[in-house]
Amino acid sequence: MKVIVGLGNPDKKYHGTRHNIGFQAMDYLADKYRIAIDTKKHKGLIGKGFIEGQKVLLVKPMTYMNLSGECLRQIMDFYKLEPEDFIVIYDDINLDVGQLRIRKKGSAGGHNGIKSIIAHLGSQEFPRIRIGVGEKPKEYDLADYVLGRFSKQELEIYDQLMPNIAGATELMIWDDIDQAMNLYNRKV
Repeated sequence: MKVIVGLGNPDKKYHGTRHNIGFQAMDYLADKYRIAIDTKKHKGLIGKGFIEGQKVLLVKPMTYMNLSGECLRQIMDFYKLEPEDFIVIYDDINLDVGQLRIRKKGSAGGHNGIKSIIAHLGSQEFPRIRIGVGEKPKEYDLADYVLGRFSKQELEIYDQLMPNIAGATELMIWDDIDQAMNLYNRKV
């Protein structure tokens, strides 16, 4: 079983913000594969289903971004999983809007949600899909920027990007991360 986790913040006031693009990806996957993310368990909202014949959990941690690892640790312990069984989808200010970066493993790169996951899983060895939200303008505070909303033009880019995220996820579920990187590590 693979666990696909989209990072974000649970309150409605954060819906549609840069930091919640992982939740938006989860909503897209849930709609595409008809998986209801509606079970409150393990400090998250969870949906069970199948993607391309593989059993999956779709997860939105409800702990706020900086504590995301608490949810993943509970899932890992309950289902007796390894860090490699997770695919984490999240925002990245170091990538241009509409750019994806798929990796097999890596550091947190300054992302507090990923720092929490690494600390709670005890490993950096989990695949991830980083979604570019653009670099913070110099005059902005980082928190204000990532908690800010997308422009209409940016939203159109993300609408085009979501099928690529789904395609990458399908390949990654079957451990074909190299193919996912070859096809999707680019800008829309």
